[in-house]
Amino acid sequence: MSTDIVSVDIGGTHARFAIASIGADGTIELGEPETLHTEDHASFQTAWEDFRERQGGSLPEAVSMAIAGPVGGDVIRFTNNPWVIRPALVCSKLGVSRYKIVNDFEAVAHAVARAPDDQFLHLTGPEGPLPDTGRITVLGPGTGLGVAYLFRQPGHYRVQATEGGHIDFAPLDQIEDAILARLRKRHNRVSAERVVSGPAIVDIYQTLAAMEKKSVPERDDVDLWTTGMSGEDSLAAAAVDRFCLSLGSVAGDLALAQGGFQGVVIAGGLGYRIRDTLIGSGFAERFRAKGRFESLMASIPVKLITQPQPGLFGAAAAFARDHGVSQ
Repeated sequence: MSTDIVSVDIGGTHARFAIASIGADGTIELGEPETLHTEDHASFQTAWEDFRERQGGSLPEAVSMAIAGPVGGDVIRFTNNPWVIRPALVCSKLGVSRYKIVNDFEAVAHAVARAPDDQFLHLTGPEGPLPDTGRITVLGPGTGLGVAYLFRQPGHYRVQATEGGHIDFAPLDQIEDAILARLRKRHNRVSAERVVSGPAIVDIYQTLAAMEKKSVPERDDVDLWTTGMSGEDSLAAAAVDRFCLSLGSVAGDLALAQGGFQGVVIAGGLGYRIRDTLIGSGFAERFRAKGRFESLMASIPVKLITQPQPGLFGAAAAFARDHGVSQ
């Protein structure tokens, strides 16, 4: 007998919904996801009601939410959007009887734990599947920079959400010094997320333009990613390459900090979008460039998860574990 729930993945820009069916053996099947823009809804409740209408006016009586930001306490505030959720009111506000709330990258780590080997793209390090035992670092750029880790043991795993995206950004060359200097004009403290996230491409691009003494118009991150990925704009393409370098550096730093020596997984919509660029960029060299630990870094397999909806899938997996149904 299967259990149907609403699985939700809420980020800074989008809220994704899907009906998930959890089998008695723990297998998870996701229905067709619906993506709503957070800016189009005053609250999570109104977004929920919108999704409910799209589903014909009724939903399952259980929900699992993956949320971009810390999930403890009586009030949950999102890192990159203005919504607020009060866990004590979830059942009455949404009309459900059971719920689960996890950090968005805690959910992604659940997806990493459960995804089959063919849903990982190899980026660097030793070939082959991720090990069944040990710690794996999980990170992904999007509206912000999500970070978690996964610890595997035979027949069991556990995940831990972190706020690793808010570690200090550490520049490695003169260009990154210039990016840091630009950001320091607006922020007393510059975190890794300020450089390794989707919106960060704007500051990277503007820094490169200033270094070349070029006057460029104001452009948003969507435009820069599009023209940079296509090669239509050489300066935007240089900004994308620089982003990949910084992502490699931060991924390596997090692996060292967390002890993710059995593997590192890049996740998130932006990570998937730039997957081919990552392979051909300096990402791998920057990941390994850790001085005396370069040989250790070279021994770590680095993958990119290609599961199409890891947040939704992982939220359902977290619910299954919490309610005693898991593989």
